[in-house]
Amino acid sequence: MNNYKHYIYILFAICWLSSCSSPSNVAYFQNAEAVSGMTLQDIQPLRLHPKDKINVIVNSADPMLMQQFNLKAATRNLNTLGSTYAPITALGYAGTDGQLLAYTVDEQGDIDFPVLGKLSVEGKTRQEVAEYLRRRLIVRNLVKDPIITVEYVNMGVNVLGEVNRPGHVHVQKDYFTILDAIAAAGDLTINGQRENIMVFREVEGEDQTFVINLCDRQNVLSSPAFYLQQNDVVYVTPSPKKQREANSAGNAFNQPTFWMSLASLMTTIALFILR
Repeated sequence: MNNYKHYIYILFAICWLSSCSSPSNVAYFQNAEAVSGMTLQDIQPLRLHPKDKINVIVNSADPMLMQQFNLKAATRNLNTLGSTYAPITALGYAGTDGQLLAYTVDEQGDIDFPVLGKLSVEGKTRQEVAEYLRRRLIVRNLVKDPIITVEYVNMGVNVLGEVNRPGHVHVQKDYFTILDAIAAAGDLTINGQRENIMVFREVEGEDQTFVINLCDRQNVLSSPAFYLQQNDVVYVTPSPKKQREANSAGNAFNQPTFWMSLASLMTTIALFILR
């Protein structure tokens, strides 16, 4: 009889522990101290590609010179280029309604800038584009001391899967990491697999997939996808538990009623044996 009691206690303990155990793959960066001071490699700022959109803000310390330049661009029909340009205000390239318009990088990697014409910007960072425009304006004697600022318009990545706010995340800075994207999406849900974050990227017309393990800080920092690029897709894989819940058969094992029924059955068996 004592042996039966012993087996019953063990069975109860196994069921209890299996239902209440905590997974070890929830915490991020579990080896953070071991890789403290690690040097980041291949720091990758965002660079412009065809179909990207940017705002160009042109300003000058000399308002009279800036106003004169704007007036010429607004009213003068540049026959050599065959078009009439909208004004370049202190806020940039404006349309007839005075609102800031975006420049779209064409398939050849160029933008069509007023007066200067076609300018190649593909592969450049926004700081490089700003410096390039500044030099061209000075060389053409259009603005003596221009201050150029370039802002992203449509830069972004998509974050899908087990995050709290899936969707498109707008990018406003030059160095945008996988951690920035996850934070902007409201972090992973408890059902997201920390060790299986996938990043899909198109490189020269070919799709590439990178897998990142958020539980391993070294893996995160050394991944080619640590710095994201525009139009990357970040996908957080659901945990096995979440996947089981997607079907009726697997769902039963994750419901409290299942464990209550099991406990009731075991109690009945124990009472029968102890008679």
